[in-house]
Amino acid sequence: MLKVNDINVYYGAIHAIKGVSFQVIEGEVVTLIGANGAGKSTILNTVCGLLRSRTGSVEFLGKNLASLPAHKIVELGMAHVPEGRRIFQQMTVEENLEMGAYTQARSAIEPGLERVYEQFPRLKERRRQVAGTLSGGEQQMLAMGRGLMSGPRLLMLDEPSMGLAPILVEQIFEIIRQLHKAGVTILLVEQNAQMALSVADRGYVLETGKIVATGAGADLLRDEAVKKAYLGG
Repeated sequence: MLKVNDINVYYGAIHAIKGVSFQVIEGEVVTLIGANGAGKSTILNTVCGLLRSRTGSVEFLGKNLASLPAHKIVELGMAHVPEGRRIFQQMTVEENLEMGAYTQARSAIEPGLERVYEQFPRLKERRRQVAGTLSGGEQQMLAMGRGLMSGPRLLMLDEPSMGLAPILVEQIFEIIRQLHKAGVTILLVEQNAQMALSVADRGYVLETGKIVATGAGADLLRDEAVKKAYLGG
């Protein structure tokens, strides 16, 4: 579904991403793990068209994305739930969700809302509430729901557990498992390596802009170097 080949991304003179290649097969959960500043969010921003690589290519469903602006990539079936949630604070929950469906036909909005409310019952209870008054966990659910409103083939999640209490982290990852079970392909960026690898079919370990290890999620959980660096082992 997604093929990233030899991307090199710069911030001015800073070489942030160095020859990164990876792929996501339809139906998988794939995770990128690494320390803060390793380049995980930069990779997602490059995949979805917000940043550009100087080399290589990003292909989604067989189409090269090099010349496409970000909103056209969304229309192809890719949704990006950014780090920090980035919800529209002054709008209601339902208005935020409707914004996520801007690429969809008007007739698809109501069925989309029903699917999101089934997945996130808390959002249905708060559909008329101003989004900025939600708790952190509810805001993360809203950001994920807004991404799902575009009917994505690939859902990219950037640090969904950031700033959440442990019990809410468990809830968010249970939702990720449910989405995967429902057939959504997911590319997950996450600092909580233990949780990320526990839900992932495959994982890539990123250090200072380079992929240094890859394997099945379960295998990386047992890898001694990964355990020492990221799992407190």
